[in-house]
This record gives sequence, structure tokens and C-alpha cells, in this order.
Amino acid sequence: MRADHAPGVDTPDLELISRWRGGDERAATTLVERHADAVARYVASLGEREGVEEVVQDAFVRAFGSLDSFRGDSTLRTWLFTIARRLVLDRRRNARRSREVGVVGEGDAVTEYDALDGLIAREAQAKMAGALARLTPTQREVFTLRVNDGMSYKEIASVVGTSEGAARVHYHNAMRTVKERLND
Repeated sequence: MRADHAPGVDTPDLELISRWRGGDERAATTLVERHADAVARYVASLGEREGVEEVVQDAFVRAFGSLDSFRGDSTLRTWLFTIARRLVLDRRRNARRSREVGVVGEGDAVTEYDALDGLIAREAQAKMAGALARLTPTQREVFTLRVNDGMSYKEIASVVGTSEGAARVHYHNAMRTVKERLND
């Protein structure tokens, strides 16, 4: 393939999708490289501790398997977030059904920091976690999509399944709650 046809950083997602449909495997790789980290951050922001990589992989597998249904009404990233969100909800539903009790995960291990920076970071993290815990699940999701991923309200509305106005209200209320908690 000529260099001017190789997928690059500036190539739009829709063009990469078209190239992938035409058999260009590098286009698919470029799409994954472009969006995987953001999808992983989003999945983690939903509270997933384990299996983030698995959810990300499954999201891309589902997306590539159903690209024919991608109409382009939203960005590819928004569509991937929507798929990832559904996968996380499915995982939670399945976990509730299986009720594995007493299993200790790797993320549950307690570690000790002896640096002052570690102490300060834990305190800040605990304060922020406390602020986020006071949010409703929808507020928390809208907040993290806006703050962590820089999504527009339109994109957030698409991912969460609400209106753009409702996404703005949820974000505003979340910001107010977080500011109040952090100022306590």
C-alpha cells in the first residue's frame, strides 16, 4: 500500500472504517490505538476494577462485528462508549446472578506507602471518592464522561441514553456536589 494511503493520526474515523471494510487491517489497528485508552478510562470510571481490558476488547469486537449498523449519527468513540457501557451493565447483572461471595481480588490488597506524597495522594483520592460517592449513578457517569473524557453534552446524552439538557443538569448538579464536598 502506498504511504499516502496508510492510515494516519489525522485520518477521520469514518475513512478508517471504510478502509477496514475494504480489507485494510492497519485501519482497524489505528482505530483501536486511537480509542482504546479512552474506552478503558471510561470503563474504569464506571467502577470496574477487574476486567477493564476484557471489556475494551469485547467492545471493539462487538463494534467491528456490527460496523454495518454504525450510522455515523454520533462519533465512533461515543458509539464505543455506549457498547462498553452495555457490556459493563451486562457484567454486573451476571455477577449479581452468580453471587460469588468471599473472593478477594488483586485490587483489594492493602499496600503501605512511606512517602508523604503517598499520604497526600490517598487523602485527596479519598476526598474525591467521597465526593463522587455522594453523586447519583447518572451524575457520576455524566461527570466522569465530561471531566475524564472531555465529551460534549450531546455525546454524553447519547452514551447515557438521556437528553442533552438532562446531561447538562446532571453535570451541573454533580459539579455543585463535588465542590461542596471538596470544600468541607
